[in-house]
Amino acid sequence: MADTLISARLPPNIDVTKAPLAYGVRAIPKLNEELHDSELIVIQRALRTLCDYLHDAEHITDALRNDIHRSLASLLSHKDITVRQKSTEALYIISTHCIGRDAILEADIIPDLSTLLNDKEDIVRKNIHECFEMMSEIPYGALGVVLNSLVHPLVEKLRDELDEIKLIILNTLHFCMLVDTVDALECNAMMVFRDLLDHSDPLIRSRAARDIMDLCKPLKGKEVALQIGCVEILAKLLQDNDTEVKAKSAGALAMIAITTDGKYRALKENVLEQSTPLVDHDNSEVRLNCIKTITCLSEAPEGRKLALLSCLHVIQPHIDDEVEAVVNASAIAVKVITWLP
Repeated sequence: MADTLISARLPPNIDVTKAPLAYGVRAIPKLNEELHDSELIVIQRALRTLCDYLHDAEHITDALRNDIHRSLASLLSHKDITVRQKSTEALYIISTHCIGRDAILEADIIPDLSTLLNDKEDIVRKNIHECFEMMSEIPYGALGVVLNSLVHPLVEKLRDELDEIKLIILNTLHFCMLVDTVDALECNAMMVFRDLLDHSDPLIRSRAARDIMDLCKPLKGKEVALQIGCVEILAKLLQDNDTEVKAKSAGALAMIAITTDGKYRALKENVLEQSTPLVDHDNSEVRLNCIKTITCLSEAPEGRKLALLSCLHVIQPHIDDEVEAVVNASAIAVKVITWLP
């Protein structure tokens, strides 16, 4: 006859690192209460459960109704690493939803998040940067980041942050510069972006080139780009092995070449000759941006002369391109190149 084995092990479906989830409508209120508990282990378990629970989009509204985001904001300054990590993770999950972004902006949580920009834990910093990125994807969210004076610190973090986080910051700055470029220009963001064009990671190079394009929309940005030698580096990147790097570099050059000084600097760097073969590239963004660059350079007499000889016959077939934007750009390019005084 077999004896009964008395075991101290918990059943396999019980996780001691998570708080038991209350039933139905009591789930969120119960977790919210535990977030304010005096016991550290209770807070940690509640946060772990909350992060899993919020992954279901149906629970976001209920969480916001119970002011979970405010409770999470109060934990951002907690001395415990796990609490900060899971609090920022939960806020990031909330920020992936439109109503979550609205709630974070309304509760003015962005300044609280910014206090962790220099946190010693990589995962905490990554979480807050992902939150900023999600917030900035909508115009008023990007404006919230700008108005909280975060552009300067974000640019500075590009100098020494982990590469994985640099990618997130470059995206955040991209969205911020779509609504305002003043702060980025004032904190010498152009020089930081230029230095990143030599990075070993092609994704960082492409995003840096894209951010240069964003920052060159105002005249001041174009002037700064010319002063610090962005054209020379971007011209070399047209020969990069990565397609995205080529596309974004061509876009940045097209933006800089709008000015007269930009046209002649680009012509000096043989940008027109390098752009011509890329007009037939498989990637439509590369084709489009290179055609735009050639169009801008053809507005200068020297550029038009070169384009008539080497570019016109390459661009004309793309008037029947499968991409409408390329068709329109090709038609404009042909018109500019064949223009007669």
